[in-house]
Amino acid sequence: MSSAATDPNERIAVSLKTLFDLAKPAAALKLPPMRVGAAQSGNYLSHFKGRGMAFAETRLYQPGDDVRRMDWRVTARTDKPHSKIFQEERERPLFISVDYRPTMKFASRGVFKSVQAAKLAGLLAWAALQQGDRVGGQVFSAEGCLELKPRSGKAALLQFFNALVHPHYTNTRDDRLELALARLQLHAHPGSRVYIISDFRGLNGVAENHLALLARHCEVILLQIYDPLESHLPETGRYRFTDKIRDIIIDSSDKKVLRDYRHQYQQRQLYLQQLSQKLRLSLLSCATNQSALAALTSPPIKSRSY
Repeated sequence: MSSAATDPNERIAVSLKTLFDLAKPAAALKLPPMRVGAAQSGNYLSHFKGRGMAFAETRLYQPGDDVRRMDWRVTARTDKPHSKIFQEERERPLFISVDYRPTMKFASRGVFKSVQAAKLAGLLAWAALQQGDRVGGQVFSAEGCLELKPRSGKAALLQFFNALVHPHYTNTRDDRLELALARLQLHAHPGSRVYIISDFRGLNGVAENHLALLARHCEVILLQIYDPLESHLPETGRYRFTDKIRDIIIDSSDKKVLRDYRHQYQQRQLYLQQLSQKLRLSLLSCATNQSALAALTSPPIKSRSY
């Protein structure tokens, strides 16, 4: 997979064709089994009746039934022993949250952070489909937020891809990260694997609390998108940044400016790494000029000191 799109338009906005073309590279991506115990919601389940998580029915007790599954209320009411039977399901829900806020509309190399986020989401969605998992997700920006319930099949994949290309937001405009995480906490059902693809700008104590609550019942993977210029300014030069409303000029020949810039970035990285370690989240990173597939197959980032 090329690290940058040939068409200049593909560098600033993702297309359906780009997302559909990810099917082939996604075949090399094998999503690991759900971490047992990490999500506090039980094991990876199967479609056969047994000791799973979802209640199926109550039946008359049969020799060999686990006494821990006795339905004491029905037993008392009928005066006959009854057992609870649980329906297991192999399909695990995969929920992919994608950040389209203004800070994601940036790149000095490669593609916009938002485009890289969409490519990563596309690869994950294709891999989930190929493994028989249900796919759902969230797209959030300054314009609002939308969620798609996890479903199986190519129709669900197409719905998710359409949301990535042409999102139709359903709530009030607000680009605070904590609000998107609060909604994610409500829509990602217990036992889900949740990928949050973002630059994590605006991560604060409130957002941290929402992540902690989400991590109690789901397996959460943070996928940080960054531009090389954000992580390391060149030694000398004057750089102008604009969002078409405001301009800022950074002179990296000023040693103090360069030192403060690096320190601010390193502190933000350290906070994200320590938070991931504390909440037992996996943390991956992907640069705007990096192969999205390579980023997903890299080992998680370990917390380190700067």
